[in-house]
Amino acid sequence: MGMGTALALLDAGFQVAGYDVDPLKLDRFADDGGIACASAAELAGHADRVITMVVNAEQVESVLFGEQGLAPALRGGLLLQSATVAPAWVRDLDARLADAGVELLDAPVSGGPVRAREGNLSVMLSGPAARRERAADVFDAAAANLFVMGDDIGQGSAMKLVNQLLAGVHIAVSGEAMAFALKSGLDAREVYRVITASAGNSWMFENRVPHILDNDYAPKSAVDIFIKDLGLVLDTARGSRFPLPMAAQAFTLFTMASSAGLGREDDAAVVKLWQRLSDITLPDGR
Repeated sequence: MGMGTALALLDAGFQVAGYDVDPLKLDRFADDGGIACASAAELAGHADRVITMVVNAEQVESVLFGEQGLAPALRGGLLLQSATVAPAWVRDLDARLADAGVELLDAPVSGGPVRAREGNLSVMLSGPAARRERAADVFDAAAANLFVMGDDIGQGSAMKLVNQLLAGVHIAVSGEAMAFALKSGLDAREVYRVITASAGNSWMFENRVPHILDNDYAPKSAVDIFIKDLGLVLDTARGSRFPLPMAAQAFTLFTMASSAGLGREDDAAVVKLWQRLSDITLPDGR
């Protein structure tokens, strides 16, 4: 989603600098009119507002505080932190960045690579009003939906975990439902047509089941991503002794899929668990 957002900002007339560990992505970004940087620290020299859109907190740590990290070079700047992370972690990050003279917005996103490229992400934003105003034009260009969750850092990330709980459960149960339909002798494409017009539909069913129908498990969002995200959900709930039985079951299913060698496949590949447990035949994409 980082590349898509960077290109959407270019389309909106921003001068955009970018850094990625993949040099091929940097070459593509430069070809599209962006400023390709050799390090995160170099990127900070081109901007006073930076978005981190990476996989997890560990990658954010590396970008900010690792070798040639951007935090020391961003003094006086604003960081829009968009990775899915624990609320407690982002609150601690806010304190550490304050010591470095950097302001933070807690700004996790949802929507996937296609909506990122269109500038149509949903942003779950929290942070002081003055900081939000400082980034208003960025959100105007990158987001179709901006939800302000409050002034306190961490509220945006808490909202993202609620979203990921639902997303993970919906993907897992969509795989279960399609496997059940195939076991019942139903035509997979007809099942999709009926469910998307009926009360059992969800955004994830509508978005992910076509991957199953087309036999296309190239990762838009991988199985292992939901192990990470649902793990954050469960860890956060455990801290307040709050039970999440549905999220726990979905986490187990994704973990089983990863253990079966499916971790780098699209998260819709969780359906393959039922293929291995029974005699169902998944669509071949034809």
